[in-house]
Amino acid sequence: MAPHEFWQELHPPGSFPADGDFTSFYVAELQDRRQLRLPIRVLADSEHALASLIVNQASFAVLDALAGQLAATIKHFDIDIVAGLPTLGLTFAAAVAQKLGHARYVPLGTSRKFWYRDDLSVALSSITTPQQQRRLYIDPRMLPLLQGRRVALIDDVISSGSSIVAGLQLMTACDIEPVVIAAAMLQSERWKEKIAAEGAQWPDRTVGVFATPILERTAEGRWSAPTA
Repeated sequence: MAPHEFWQELHPPGSFPADGDFTSFYVAELQDRRQLRLPIRVLADSEHALASLIVNQASFAVLDALAGQLAATIKHFDIDIVAGLPTLGLTFAAAVAQKLGHARYVPLGTSRKFWYRDDLSVALSSITTPQQQRRLYIDPRMLPLLQGRRVALIDDVISSGSSIVAGLQLMTACDIEPVVIAAAMLQSERWKEKIAAEGAQWPDRTVGVFATPILERTAEGRWSAPTA
């Protein structure tokens, strides 16, 4: 596949082998068993890799399907309002909020407006921008939309857990406890320990449309999910 062709098409169930060894792409299965091909990103040690998803580069059809499936997954939480994490999580959170029938959502941000409050901000980093030390803010004017409401905290991908932990810490600073954490993709399980440090309840309150493992290089140079 050409690099720009990823994330553009969902394939019927069984179109590609979903287990075994992979070469240029990983096959993820959605909840309805349709398949999405994801590019494989090799990590620094050259022996491990991750499947990648960038939702703001996905086709509208793929974004719509992912948002619809996540909305269906979290609907039973009776969500009043969605809060979205920057940057890529904003695109996805807005789409999920629409699927839930909401008129709006609350975008968190990294750009400090002059009326923002420092006490309503936390440090933020992510696996895709590890060298950037930023802060995560909430517009104080948005607080009435969240306080006393059933909040879903949404990102596009949960990987190392750093971004979602920052979101939880910001919610805590606002005296808000989300009823669910959600994402399109749960990338490996590294995030579980980090969010559990914020509260033992969080791993069980975290859901995604699909999950992907850390891949290991095989002797043949392919990529395989580790066996249990």
